[in-house]
Amino acid sequence: MKARLEPYKAAPETMKAIKGLATQINKSLEPSLVELVKIRASQINGCAYCVHLHSRDARAKGESEDRVQLVVTWQESPLYTDRERAALAWTEALTLLAQTRAPDDVYDAVRRHFTEEEIVNLTALIGTINLLNRFGVGFRMVHPVQVKAAAAAAE
Repeated sequence: MKARLEPYKAAPETMKAIKGLATQINKSLEPSLVELVKIRASQINGCAYCVHLHSRDARAKGESEDRVQLVVTWQESPLYTDRERAALAWTEALTLLAQTRAPDDVYDAVRRHFTEEEIVNLTALIGTINLLNRFGVGFRMVHPVQVKAAAAAAE
């Protein structure tokens, strides 16, 4: 797979602005939740670059391997708190907005576990990762590949 273009080189000021927004939002919620939301949205959007990046970041911030791997099936796992479940459901609803129309029951669950400010920040987080996924998928951004693994795959 070959990248179509490198957005950070093609439009550095635009990407700097998006990164600034992401940095602000990342500080507004607990790091573990931020990474789980990013991973889940990226899985839905099929962005391998972002799934790789945020899985690595989650592990670096102390997230367990089980929680990182199982976020794809969070509804079926007892490893997530009610707050995380509400955030992941909101992530899915907003990432699949054309299909879901952000249902009232999902919003009501978010309201039970988050303040109004946190809901705005969570929604901005979801919107931002969805925007970044469009860059990753649209421009075919390639995640880092281990040299040994790449060599073995080429044989």
